[in-house]
Amino acid sequence: MDFSRLLSTFEGQPITHQMLTSILSQYKRPNDKIKALKDKGIIKSVKRGIYIPGKNANMRVPESGLIANHIYGPSYLSMETSLSHYGLIPERVYAVTSMTTKPSKEFRTSIGLYSYSHLPLPYFAFGIKNVILHEKQQVLMASPEKALADKIVTTSGVILRSMNNAQNYVFENLRMEQSDLKDFNTTEMRSWLSDAPKKESLEILIKMIEKL
Repeated sequence: MDFSRLLSTFEGQPITHQMLTSILSQYKRPNDKIKALKDKGIIKSVKRGIYIPGKNANMRVPESGLIANHIYGPSYLSMETSLSHYGLIPERVYAVTSMTTKPSKEFRTSIGLYSYSHLPLPYFAFGIKNVILHEKQQVLMASPEKALADKIVTTSGVILRSMNNAQNYVFENLRMEQSDLKDFNTTEMRSWLSDAPKKESLEILIKMIEKL
């Protein structure tokens, strides 16, 4: 059986254990066959129950952001990962950062570090977009406004007490540009305040952006 051809049905997507067992349903011991596929480099384990094409599969590997949506959910990409995707921060991002309604957690995998920070509902559900990373690869990601808000909300020790404080954090610490922040939708950001953690910090952030 040509397993690479069968796996090509899922090209560009993370491969779950359920997908593999459906492909291997004719085998009495599909888990043994999954191990054999790993040993041959046809698939590679990211975490328990989630795989990507291996070096010998001749298939496109899914983007790390899409893998992040599958590793721990419900979740969406945010903070540095989203800000970098939109070109709003200059630094290269090494960990893939996401928000989740579950407890905060990190996964050190064979393909990199995936970090998840807890947010409560309903604030979690605000400002999420469907973003196309590549053909057949669509992810849940924070809008630019939500990514910045999430960074402030979930970063320990970050409390914005004045507009000057907000400017220092955004322009000196995160190295964002004023011209980019001028395009932020502060009306939408204000709609989140009643349910947001660190409400006062976000309100100061919004006022600072509106003064630009």
